[in-house]
Amino acid sequence: MDIQSTVNNFLDALQVSADTFTLQDVVLTIVLSFVLSLIIGWVYKITHRGVAYSQSYVQTLVLLAMVVGIIMLIIGSNIARAFTLVGALSIVRFRNAIKETRDVGFIFFAMAIGMACGTRFYALAIVSTIVIGFLVWFMVRSDFFAKDAAVQLLKVRIPADMDPASLFDDVFRRYANRWELVAMETVQAGTLTELVYTMELKGRADVQAFLQEIGRLNQNNKVVLITGQQETDL
Repeated sequence: MDIQSTVNNFLDALQVSADTFTLQDVVLTIVLSFVLSLIIGWVYKITHRGVAYSQSYVQTLVLLAMVVGIIMLIIGSNIARAFTLVGALSIVRFRNAIKETRDVGFIFFAMAIGMACGTRFYALAIVSTIVIGFLVWFMVRSDFFAKDAAVQLLKVRIPADMDPASLFDDVFRRYANRWELVAMETVQAGTLTELVYTMELKGRADVQAFLQEIGRLNQNNKVVLITGQQETDL
């Protein structure tokens, strides 16, 4: 095969690609999905609560939107390409655990915007990013679906010879609306027992006084009250 025929074949291949999408489509898809995913990442950052914030996760959202956009350009309306990509991507295995449920929602958010850009529904992508981003921000700002009293975690260590059955009941009745013993564990070579309670403190409960009373009952052993356990990786 001579050089001329090779060049002609290459030009023919470019022409086939041009029938599906143009260079302008590629650039616009990448740039628009990048800009819109930056907005998604910004919304995620300002609405995130807790200690498990990950910069790499937000950067992955941006990358995901652009990659999905390119994939949608490749697939177009070709069923054969769609099945080929499904087969190729099925070998990928993800082992990272999602620590917060809302993170899954942002993954699908970024994917949807990438799909809209890749299928050239640019107006849909722009409007959806702005509207959904604003609604997510509004829900977090307005504290939608928050409980009136936060559930907290209390860890108490008592000597092994103490009976934990009703040791703290009187104190709990004065300071908490409800409580439940969820775990018991021996520590320090069996000399102490660690009790773990979930509890809902009363609205005007004096937390410092509550901890001091627990300390008197457990002979001043370790007492830990953890707030916001939903956002904490325990």
